[in-house]
Amino acid sequence: MPLNIRTYHDLTEPDRSGLPDQIGAQRRRVAERLATVARVVAVMSGKGGVGKSFVTTRLAVALARAGRAVGVLDADLNGPTAPQLLGLPVASCMLHDGAIEPAVSPEGVRCFSMALLLEDGRPLAFRGPEAESFVWRGTLEAAALREFLADVAWGRLDVLLVDLPPGVQRFAELAELLPEDAVRRALHAARDRGAPCLGVIENMTGGPYMGDAGDTLAREFGIPLLGRIPWHPGPEVWDALAGRVGGAS
Repeated sequence: MPLNIRTYHDLTEPDRSGLPDQIGAQRRRVAERLATVARVVAVMSGKGGVGKSFVTTRLAVALARAGRAVGVLDADLNGPTAPQLLGLPVASCMLHDGAIEPAVSPEGVRCFSMALLLEDGRPLAFRGPEAESFVWRGTLEAAALREFLADVAWGRLDVLLVDLPPGVQRFAELAELLPEDAVRRALHAARDRGAPCLGVIENMTGGPYMGDAGDTLAREFGIPLLGRIPWHPGPEVWDALAGRVGGAS
């Protein structure tokens, strides 16, 4: 008997959960929140207990005293200490106009942390099937990071410092949530793996999409700008580009 296996796209209500739409909407909210943040700086290390949170908070205070608008996102969900290091009380966040207002330190550092949602000394506990907790925990922690970026009203910041937990997993998830750096991350990843980068091709140029992103990336990575593809390219554009890619070394 043939199996009747349906893909997610074959499902209809009430079977369809709408999860891709929910994640897509959340990613758009992340982009909107970070549109007013000039720079995101991740503070990370391969192991715990080396002082990441201390470095993050002291750097934030120094930036604030220098007149910069600065925020701290404490992404260490299981050992959050940023509020304590900034002199902020736990469980002190507020909801305003559908967004979470970050706590503000005496120096003016805007901060959000899991510690602001938990009673002092209480551990973080996710609800889910205990037998699959090792699967669900990572998924839920990644979702929490998206919510911290999407639902917290960071406002205009010169720098948002992200205090990451030990390891590289949260950094990879954070990088995926910063779409404006996707091309640069891809080039770095290719180079780190020894793959030669032939050049940069800037797509959908002209009209309302003016800029120098292609030139900037080419200069940064020391590779040629192979071509710019206009919004409505003709056959001659592809012929010229094929010649340049074929001759790139």
